[in-house]
Amino acid sequence: MTMTDMTDRPETLVLDRLDDLCTAALDAAESFKQQAIVAVAGMTRGGNGRVSAELVEANQYATHGLAWLATYVEALRETLNWSRHLASEGKLGELEQLMLQAGFSEYLSQIAGGIPMTLGEIIRPLNLGLDDAAIAKFKKAEVSLLIDNGYGLEVRERIAELIAAGMDTGHFGEPGLDETYSMIRDQFRRFANEEVMPFAHGWHLRDELIPMSVIEKMSELGVFGLTVPEKYDGLGLGKMSMCVVSEELSRGYIGVGSLGTRSEIAAELILTGGTEAQKDKWLSAIATGAILPTAVFTEPNTGSDLASLKTRAVKDGDVYRVTGNKTWITHAARADVMTMLVRTNPNEPGYKGLSMFLAEKPHMTETEDFPAAGMTGGEIEVLGYRGMKEYELGFDNFEVKAENLLGEEEGNGFKQLMQTFESARIQTAARALGVAQNAMELGLRYALDRIQFARPIIKFPRVAGKLAWMAVEIMMARQLTYASARAKDEGRRCDLEAGMAKLLGARVAWSAADNALQIHGGNGFALEYPISRVLCDARILNIFEGAGEIQAQVIARRLLEGAN
Repeated sequence: MTMTDMTDRPETLVLDRLDDLCTAALDAAESFKQQAIVAVAGMTRGGNGRVSAELVEANQYATHGLAWLATYVEALRETLNWSRHLASEGKLGELEQLMLQAGFSEYLSQIAGGIPMTLGEIIRPLNLGLDDAAIAKFKKAEVSLLIDNGYGLEVRERIAELIAAGMDTGHFGEPGLDETYSMIRDQFRRFANEEVMPFAHGWHLRDELIPMSVIEKMSELGVFGLTVPEKYDGLGLGKMSMCVVSEELSRGYIGVGSLGTRSEIAAELILTGGTEAQKDKWLSAIATGAILPTAVFTEPNTGSDLASLKTRAVKDGDVYRVTGNKTWITHAARADVMTMLVRTNPNEPGYKGLSMFLAEKPHMTETEDFPAAGMTGGEIEVLGYRGMKEYELGFDNFEVKAENLLGEEEGNGFKQLMQTFESARIQTAARALGVAQNAMELGLRYALDRIQFARPIIKFPRVAGKLAWMAVEIMMARQLTYASARAKDEGRRCDLEAGMAKLLGARVAWSAADNALQIHGGNGFALEYPISRVLCDARILNIFEGAGEIQAQVIARRLLEGAN
């Protein structure tokens, strides 16, 4: 197998029979993953022959590493599917082929040599119970060819050259969207460019809420009712639309991209768990932006352990009285309704005693953030993700109408919340893509404009290489995210794929922001440069909607369940 020069340029190096190479390499990676599942299952199987939760936790490096390996394999699969889709439509150009080749080359190399879960946490085959013989079998001829020749210096520089050529048009590789989604993408990219990006850094530096004028414009565009059925005044679109919109808005500013998250969660809770009366009362108001929801789940000292929630709701006639504390509540002061997870049965341990409420509260006023009786709140100062603000909330006999118990039946709160996890993680993955894309564009613009030693710094190989890999890995994470959204729209279970998209997207966003700041050099550390904000914003993505460690644990449990 040889290299083909597709455009008579010596730096354009696309491997011959690339699809065949990638197909064979994907088969090898899938087989390697299956061997890892068997090996890790052996480490985590208890005396009853079934996977033990205690042993899964005790072997976190192996189990979480398995989740990352499976995520890489799925990303390779969806990147190959993307290239085939583009080829079928005559849209597979030089940049897209180089992205496919580079992505396979680098991920295959990391599978064989070590996958970075985070900086300093590298998972190697030995950690997964795989020996040298397994590695040798994995590195078949096609895998070795891709590793050795797929992402050399010339390929890096050519990818950087091609994305630089697309800087002014916003073309950094064909995403693979159909005409409808492309129109949606273009509309929200224009909105982000005109209404968000020129002002986002100021909102961040002044630590102020996103202006209501922006929220009103988003409402007019249908952001808050994207996936709400038309009968409730929504647009009746699917999760793919949510992905495209969330990415473009988050590219402008993560706070703006996240405004729709609360409406998405609240609407899905009501659609899947609410009564008809509750749907009629709430969905139209949420979809049109007439009311703004917030999610009130987390408590001090619980984090991801929702089974330990202690905030109580006690029935008292036609109301429930809520007492307890909540924390990390986003956009709480301006919200009109809280989707609130609390314990209604103190005698029922764990998840079974939890219920979900649609708790109404007054909007903030000019003088008071929380004017509701029985409710107090204080702002949590944060590094980034500032445009909606974070709060700690206290409740002391705060009244919630009994009719606002979601589904009008106690004990279903956690089950109802679980039904939203797929959508929430897909949406978070899309937000991560937007942040990563913004970081790449900021780094690329700076690299083109910054002159050092009489030339733009993009001409230096390590700068070009950073930008090239950002473009490649963002595209891979995007295709994994799109695949999970399509699965959701088709009614297929996709919690595994959604979790993988969120896991990878969060790391890609942080990596892109960190490398883009490095390209800025000392200027990147200055508050006046937007990349300083993007770095802070990117860091939260590996924490909320399930910290990376929790996400990896969930993925691993699903993979290992199939090994029983």
